[in-house]
Amino acid sequence: MYDAIIVGARCAGSPTALLLARKGYKVLLADRGSFPSDMAFSNHFVHQAGTARLKRWGLLERLAATGCPPITTAHFDYGAFALSGSPVPAEGGVTEAYAPRRKVLDPILVEAAVEAGAELRENFSVQEVLWENDCVSGIRGHAKNGAMLTENARITIGADGMFSTVARAVKAPEYNAQPPLEGSWYSYWSGVPMKGWHLWLRPHRVIFAYNTNDNLTLIGAAFAAHDLPAVRGDIEGNYMRAIAACAPELAERMRSGHRESRFVGGSIPGYLRKPYGPGWALVGDAGYQKDPCTASGITDAFRGAELLAEAIDAGLSGQQPLQQALTGYEQQRNQTALPFYELTSELARLEPPPPEMQQLLAALRENPKQARRFFGVFALTVPVPEFFAPENVQQILASRERAATAS
Repeated sequence: MYDAIIVGARCAGSPTALLLARKGYKVLLADRGSFPSDMAFSNHFVHQAGTARLKRWGLLERLAATGCPPITTAHFDYGAFALSGSPVPAEGGVTEAYAPRRKVLDPILVEAAVEAGAELRENFSVQEVLWENDCVSGIRGHAKNGAMLTENARITIGADGMFSTVARAVKAPEYNAQPPLEGSWYSYWSGVPMKGWHLWLRPHRVIFAYNTNDNLTLIGAAFAAHDLPAVRGDIEGNYMRAIAACAPELAERMRSGHRESRFVGGSIPGYLRKPYGPGWALVGDAGYQKDPCTASGITDAFRGAELLAEAIDAGLSGQQPLQQALTGYEQQRNQTALPFYELTSELARLEPPPPEMQQLLAALRENPKQARRFFGVFALTVPVPEFFAPENVQQILASRERAATAS
């Protein structure tokens, strides 16, 4: 009998296992894959708020030792003008983001969970979620070519992504659902080093680029939803044409570089799912998924893992009823997730910024302090409601007007 069974051992499951095991709980961590291994579609990005959690967990030095370059600046090119700067630091003064390959990051998280005492089962396929008296009681599954096994736990956690077996079995309700709003494809390039996180934002197109492991640069292109049928008919051609049109200086640099991989990408829906019920919980993309345009999925998974581990500890240790603790988990998750989800969904439509946003962005060019806070929104170090509060926006615009009057 385990205290917790976690289905899925990547950026949500392994940290949850790590944190529960460090608190002394008996944890089974199961994944259908093995490690190290890549993921089919991941933007890799760990924003400053996520890096701060790796530091708090004692894992940041391990990531830095892989040679993945730190990212400390952001460059958003809107065509008529550009914004560049560094975001407000995360907790503990952390200023670095990273974009590690998943075959590098995920094993670090898995190994740390095992070191903390979690039991890992790789290549383990969960076939069924078990119930007892209307409460989830565990799982049934098997290793590759192995016999069917039954395992029981006080709580079963789905950290198994968008197509979560656990979420499907418990019929977790969805809310605030969005269809795919854009689609993006990327590949790895050698000989095109970048400095910072680069976005070229144009109507119905976005180009993105940043460094990752092995002296490679991830370079991608995003397309509005209405263009996706045509894009899928010629991914490479549309990718290269979009970069040439939106970021000609990058396209020129790519001519002397070399593409080192196939194209990876696609489009995904957005949703929030109720992340708990009798005997079960969800974390990571199993419970909350948004468009990848803000590259915040890993960072959100880390935050969710901390919130869920704290709630489970409160419930299993008797500090409060488990269902009450998990209710608090959903409330805390949504306090940050909902405003950022709405912002991400708006940006994912790849429409030109409305006039009021254009005024705000123009004002930020002359206000370095507020520009840092703007970049902090995307680094998840500044809350969305705080930055976009009417009084703060008015302060930014008024500051620009005063500067214009003085000149």
